[in-house]
Amino acid sequence: MALFVTFEGGEGCGKSTQARALYKRVSESGIPVVLSHEPGGTSLGKETRRCLKQTREAEVSPLAELFLFAASRAQLVAEVIRPSLGRGAMVICDRYTDSTVAYQGYGRGLDLDAIQAVNAMVTQGLLPDLVILLDLPVEIGLARKSSARQDRFEREELAFHQRVREGYLKMAAAHSQRWLVVDATLPKKEVEQIIWERVKRLL
Repeated sequence: MALFVTFEGGEGCGKSTQARALYKRVSESGIPVVLSHEPGGTSLGKETRRCLKQTREAEVSPLAELFLFAASRAQLVAEVIRPSLGRGAMVICDRYTDSTVAYQGYGRGLDLDAIQAVNAMVTQGLLPDLVILLDLPVEIGLARKSSARQDRFEREELAFHQRVREGYLKMAAAHSQRWLVVDATLPKKEVEQIIWERVKRLL
């Protein structure tokens, strides 16, 4: 069945691990499923990812970030997400529009209404059926990341990551029926089971 699920959260929360775990469970159930990620998932997305996340010192303005993410997302929606949903597959995506609201909106301070307008345009209004937020204190999440391989976002000041987390929690509270907030300090298997129980109901 066509079902769109996204994973969100701050640095080190375990999104990618849990997205892969859910993909494996759904696959084993015999349901057609596609796993993707942002920025990435397409040739254009991979190039954009390198521009946005590499550890070079060159500055990227918040507005440039917004539109680079938007370009990558527009291509992913057109090339991967909509066609997959159209043929009845489940789509799991590691980050989506809510990342832009959290990072470029709450984190960088860009206008939230402007971000929502850009998101709506590049996705043509496509929203996830379920947003899974893996919530974690920022100090714990950043400690999980290797300091030798930190990207541009991981290297931001603590206050930036606090604003991102607060933004996520505000969005989750405002759209509680469509969001599942999971305590990411729990053991991985426990987190995986909580997510699976919610997704099973939708399937």
